[in-house]
Amino acid sequence: MRQPRIAVLLPCYNEETTIGRVVLGFREVLPDSDIYVYDNLSKDRTAEEAVKAGAFVRIEQRRGKGNVVRRMFADIDADIYFIADGDDTYDSESALNMVELLIDQNLDMVVGTRMKAGETERGDPYRPGHRFANRLFTYCVSLLFGHKFTDILSGYRVFSHRFVKSFPSMASGFEIETELTIHCLDLKLPSGEVLTPYKSRPEGSLSKLVSIRDGLRIFGAIVSLLKDNRPLLFFSILFAALAAISIGLSTPLLFTYLETRQQTDLQVREQQRRRQPNGNSCQGYKQNREEQ
Repeated sequence: MRQPRIAVLLPCYNEETTIGRVVLGFREVLPDSDIYVYDNLSKDRTAEEAVKAGAFVRIEQRRGKGNVVRRMFADIDADIYFIADGDDTYDSESALNMVELLIDQNLDMVVGTRMKAGETERGDPYRPGHRFANRLFTYCVSLLFGHKFTDILSGYRVFSHRFVKSFPSMASGFEIETELTIHCLDLKLPSGEVLTPYKSRPEGSLSKLVSIRDGLRIFGAIVSLLKDNRPLLFFSILFAALAAISIGLSTPLLFTYLETRQQTDLQVREQQRRRQPNGNSCQGYKQNREEQ
């Protein structure tokens, strides 16, 4: 039985300080794999350092991780696809466990679930608010598409050939991980997770993630994919939300109407009481008429 062809795909932008170590790390763990570095118009020596480490280097002109991943999936032909970042935050030694799980259980995707900060050697790798946002998005995706993964924003993944060649990528930025996860959940593809250490970026390596902007893009991707893949649930949630807003806005008006109606009724009854003839006067008038 022939060995599966493994392609390691590394999207990069300005990672000259780390890409060499990342390529050599994967070369040591997966010596028979082909390692591709897709340079997203870096302004430093990322491409040169990748070539020096022994990787195949290609250029993607359109900016954004989603655009790079779409290009990689279209270009490369392999049996197993391994994708990671070029910033040396993922543990290359976990790659073998992830590949073995994919092969042994005939899975379509294996996600490298990042360990908590206290379990890593470089301290807390998460920027402020990122862990909370990851848990929030993971909970939302689990609630809407089914509970399956514990780290939907991990960029450390292994895919089968059939997953890669059937994946309808639409993302252009960091929302690509969300799109990969929802595609797997929506089609109920066999998948798994492997716990892996997550390290802080080394000194001199800067994150390309913009917290608020990319957080909004991830949220927008979840909403868009929910509308496209589960329209009944999407429009039911939209209807419930609009109905709740309508009820909330109309409630003060309802109370004002009821109060005004009560006051108006009291005023009408008071006016009717004043206009009604006195009972004693009517009786005396009737007696006088009879005597005459």
